[in-house]
Amino acid sequence: MDFRFSPQEEAFRQEVHDFIEAECPQELRGGDVSFFDQLASVIAWRKKLAEKGWVAPAWPVEYGGAGMTVMQQFIYNLETARMRAPAPIFIGGLGVAVVGPSIILYGSEEQKKEYVPGILSGRHIWCQGFSEPGSGSDLASLQTRAVRDGDDYVINGEKTWSTLAHLSHYMLLLARTDPEAPKHKGLSYFIVPMKSPGVTVQPLLNMAGTHEFNQVFFDNVRVPAKNRVGEENQGWYMAVRTLDIERSNIGSAVGQQQTVEDLILFLRENGNNGVVPMDRDAELRYELAERYIETEAAMLLSNRVITMQAKGLIPNYEASAIKLYSMELNQRISHSGMRLLGLYGQLARSSKWAPLRGRIEFMYLRSVANTIEGGTSEIQRNIIATRGLGLPRSYT
Repeated sequence: MDFRFSPQEEAFRQEVHDFIEAECPQELRGGDVSFFDQLASVIAWRKKLAEKGWVAPAWPVEYGGAGMTVMQQFIYNLETARMRAPAPIFIGGLGVAVVGPSIILYGSEEQKKEYVPGILSGRHIWCQGFSEPGSGSDLASLQTRAVRDGDDYVINGEKTWSTLAHLSHYMLLLARTDPEAPKHKGLSYFIVPMKSPGVTVQPLLNMAGTHEFNQVFFDNVRVPAKNRVGEENQGWYMAVRTLDIERSNIGSAVGQQQTVEDLILFLRENGNNGVVPMDRDAELRYELAERYIETEAAMLLSNRVITMQAKGLIPNYEASAIKLYSMELNQRISHSGMRLLGLYGQLARSSKWAPLRGRIEFMYLRSVANTIEGGTSEIQRNIIATRGLGLPRSYT
């Protein structure tokens, strides 16, 4: 891996830095922004990014992106995170992070023209329809059915953990179209309007008290055949690529490092005033040093992924490695933060007394889901073992 930027790449990094410094509202640059609390500022910032083509900078220019190289996008994400500006996924949501790239890769030209502009403008919010109550880790066993009926497909079934489904205009749905085929070979991708008759959304509140997840029920929902993405029964192979896109997120390592740095600063400023128990002071210093070293390891794993992408390679088990390591690191950082803050760590973001604006309390609760969503840690370990280390799928 080459960690040095070329003169052109360094000039671009400086351009991103200067743009964020001049244009990004200060209230958005904290690393713990609530989308709904700062909605007007988020919309204004998104508009500025859209004017530069930076909502989805690596997308082709003809689809509203900036046509950036993989390395330019990496630099853009890295500098955005360093300056604590809202991450691209925060601004563009799942539509920009996952759905848009999937439609660009596999959708028809008609689908690209119809749906991509709405994703970029923020006019349309998207969700994913993957996991089911009985099919999470073993996603290919899903049972939601899509049966061809003339020019339509009729969909019946249930999805769960669908992020922002209650706010979404469309869902990218994975459904079974051939129940007689082996489970990986009978699935298809569909674009489902969430206002379709027969679609019901029910909320699922998480431990942190926020409403992100939902259950979605499909009762004889008719979807035009033109809304199928790619070939029939080829959905699994497209979904695997979608998950690789989701797991290749580069920006989290910088945010993790900044959180550890903030905890270190808090310890320095409050270690002698009774907030941090003195009998745990030395122990916590060693623990935070270990967390910081781990964030450096996360950065190296991220650099490995981007190096592969820059060479035209598709990360597979490498993406699983960074997903596994980073999400479990989120939990270790939040546990260390709670040990450091003690009872103060229980104060939520709504409390004016909460250290670090309540970020650690929220992270501690929310990080439980990190090792489940996007593929559980057990699934990631299986991928790393079989595809990375060449180990057999099972032992006898």
